[in-house]
Amino acid sequence: MASSEVGEKTLGVTTVFSGRVLTVEVHEVELPGGGRTSREVVRHPGAVAVVAETDEGHVVLVDQFRYPIGRMSKEVPAGKLEPGEDPLACAKRELEEETGYRAGHWKFVTRFFTSPGFSDEVMYVYYATGLTPGASHPDEDEFLEVSSMSPKEVRHGLASGLFCDAKTLVALQWWAGRRSEK
Repeated sequence: MASSEVGEKTLGVTTVFSGRVLTVEVHEVELPGGGRTSREVVRHPGAVAVVAETDEGHVVLVDQFRYPIGRMSKEVPAGKLEPGEDPLACAKRELEEETGYRAGHWKFVTRFFTSPGFSDEVMYVYYATGLTPGASHPDEDEFLEVSSMSPKEVRHGLASGLFCDAKTLVALQWWAGRRSEK
């Protein structure tokens, strides 16, 4: 089938939940063959993740408790886009808020959909260098511990399953691969 023949036509949309971070919709759709079904869609404004590398060649990470999984998670600094916010501006804001660092150099790495089977969330990944330390100022509901890891520690963490979230896995796999090319 040609790609133009596999699209689904939206017949109706019902919003079943709208919160601070996301909206859940149920879409009634017509399938390419004429049948009908429903699709549950999570709407998300998008987010950023930052691979921040110190002058010593370590990557900056944050540890925070993640309620949905009931445990601490070691992650790259990241955060949600505000409506209409430029992803790079968000990356700069989130790095400083969560870690206190400001970066002198920024590079766009990639963007990806976190779970396109049910969500439209897009994640933008940036690489930050030329770091200057400062005071962090996380959101009032964020309790973060800032740390850093060497390339060897990151490779071990990737191999041992230390990192459990997609944005951190994507970002650190890129970083580890980049470092091995040098």
